[in-house]
Amino acid sequence: MPKQYSPAKGSNAAAALIALVPLSAALSTVALAEEPERSEDKTTEVQAIVLPEMKITEKADAEGYRAIDSRVGTKTDTPLIETPQSISVVTNAQMEAQNVSNLAEALRYTPGIQSETFGFEPRLTFIKIRGFDATDTGVYRDGLKLSNPGFSVGYSLEPYGAERVEVPRGPVSVLYGQASPGGMVNYVTKRPVFDSFGQIRFEAGSFERLQGEVDVGGTIDERKTLAYRLTGLVRDSDTQVDFVEDNRIYVAPALTWKPTEDTTLTFLSHYQKDDTKASQRLPAEGTLRSNPNGEIPTDRFTGEPNVDGYQREEFSVAYLLEHRLNEAVTLRQNARYYSNEVDDRTIFPTALLGDRRTVSRALFESFGEVRGFTLDNQAQFEFTTGPLGHMLLSGVDFQHTDSESLQTFGAAPTLDLFNPVYGAPVASAATFKDELSTQDQIGLYLQDQIKVDEKWRVSLGGRYDFADSETTNRLTGVRTRQNDSEFTGRAGLVYLADNGLAPYFSYARSFLPVMGTDASGKTFVPETGEQYEFGVKYQPAGYNSFITVAYFDLTRKNFLTPDPMTFINVQRGEAHSRGVELEGVASLENGLNLTASYTYTDAEVTESSFAAEIGEPLEYAPEHKASLWTDYTIRTGIAQGLGFGGGVRFLGPSYGNSFAARNDIRIPGAVLVDAAVHYEWKNFQLAVNLHNALDKEYIATAFTSGGEFATFGPRRAVTGSIAYNF
Repeated sequence: MPKQYSPAKGSNAAAALIALVPLSAALSTVALAEEPERSEDKTTEVQAIVLPEMKITEKADAEGYRAIDSRVGTKTDTPLIETPQSISVVTNAQMEAQNVSNLAEALRYTPGIQSETFGFEPRLTFIKIRGFDATDTGVYRDGLKLSNPGFSVGYSLEPYGAERVEVPRGPVSVLYGQASPGGMVNYVTKRPVFDSFGQIRFEAGSFERLQGEVDVGGTIDERKTLAYRLTGLVRDSDTQVDFVEDNRIYVAPALTWKPTEDTTLTFLSHYQKDDTKASQRLPAEGTLRSNPNGEIPTDRFTGEPNVDGYQREEFSVAYLLEHRLNEAVTLRQNARYYSNEVDDRTIFPTALLGDRRTVSRALFESFGEVRGFTLDNQAQFEFTTGPLGHMLLSGVDFQHTDSESLQTFGAAPTLDLFNPVYGAPVASAATFKDELSTQDQIGLYLQDQIKVDEKWRVSLGGRYDFADSETTNRLTGVRTRQNDSEFTGRAGLVYLADNGLAPYFSYARSFLPVMGTDASGKTFVPETGEQYEFGVKYQPAGYNSFITVAYFDLTRKNFLTPDPMTFINVQRGEAHSRGVELEGVASLENGLNLTASYTYTDAEVTESSFAAEIGEPLEYAPEHKASLWTDYTIRTGIAQGLGFGGGVRFLGPSYGNSFAARNDIRIPGAVLVDAAVHYEWKNFQLAVNLHNALDKEYIATAFTSGGEFATFGPRRAVTGSIAYNF
């Protein structure tokens, strides 16, 4: 039956009837209308208007830079404005406009998160959210955790394979179990769609970069019950550092089966192989501070070209099943098996010698493998109790992880940083760690999203986790077991005003088991986090834009700190982080897209076994961070299809890691500029992107490790690309 629209009662206009009908029926109506029948009712007029043919595609979850809703905060299809939590979504449109080449670059303009903590880093993505590290506990793919026990491996997810990247900030344990108190990063894989499409793209740029990409998909059968997608990438590239490559192979096939409107089963898989080398740490004298021999160049390689190497090979296969029993009950089951294997050999400086040009070096090797399986079962119920509407979510999830880690350490020849000569023989290193660990977690969770009339949204959630881990030291034969359990909860309230404002409040707790034992052999208790968050979200009527302002107060308890006398871990750590985050995104009809953010973070150590660091700011946590990116495309006229983009990023000063006193290592702030120009013509897209367009040379971080060292941020990178869409 065609959809109809009737004018409001009391309208003085003549009644009208608008119906959407097939073209054939419309033509028939026109033919009949040539000889209209007379009617005494002169208030009704029937007319047939033939509209241009339109292609109706599946519902989009984003409009340009602005995401409409997200499951990451609630595991249900909830609009962001109704979610009592600060959540950022980096859409595919934004990643394409900025031409990001890794996950760290995709998160550059996101508030509250640091994805380039150590600057130039081709191996993996180091993540800090609201001042707290989430590198090995906060990485998820399609809502399922990618574990990294004991930092055995590392993850560097490919942005070309992502539909979006989501960042809920603050504790997420109530839905996801053991996690960092700062939040998580959820990578959403590209899914099949039932409309045929294709893209072939080639890219060339700085440091002899060559890259090819393909993304094709569509329906398989005439009934449109099967759809496929194949996404792939091959890259051969050098980097800003001599002898360090950035090569990658990525293949991600996917298949969706939709036998009915109520059932959807999607299979996702991917294979990724990376070949690169470690980022370079250089003495603070010559980088952060002056050196009588001059400045150390940013392209200086401190290892041995024929020894160093970082190879990663990873694979995963997953399925996402959803079945709607009726209007009130929906069942879901999501599962993934994944493996990640890393071989890392690195020669690095350990101290700057008396001549201020020669460094002593050491060889570090790390061979790790992680194999994991995650399963998340959900049942969603929608019902009413009196004046209240409920969306009740109950779930049981399971995580199993096996990991192996073998590490060695040994001496390496010295190197003159200002006149390096490579090729000296390197002796074998001695094994100091050989561990096998197994982790299992079962979580039971319940969440109720309550609708109170049209204005109020209440969210209540609770979860109980059971975590069991076992670690075997293959060098000593000692086996350690831990059994932890914890209850976490969350509560939130949102008020939806008529003018588009939505003030909210939330309280949440986090839970994270801590592996290992203290000096007496006693296992550690779980780390916990607690957060209060107040904020306002704003969705202006008539504009495709969204603004969020959030204030948070977050405490992390029971994390490990080394004893200053023995350097054995003790569980005395506590840190406090509070601050303000602002974010605005918009994609307007005139062709303007923008994203802007500001972050203020006051994060400090409140308890520690090192008395000197109590009251000191957390390392690598700048107090201020701000960014603005705009992109404009001309819609009409002779220059139609031509567009320009530009961005400014401000990274405030921060402090490095020094147990003596963090204030001794101050890292200056930096202002970085990005730019883009692009042109669309028929099915072709041409673009030139510049990251760090002014080629700002800056220090990303510094730390004490024997001596004082620093790392450089990414230098200017220029890429040109051409894409053909079909």
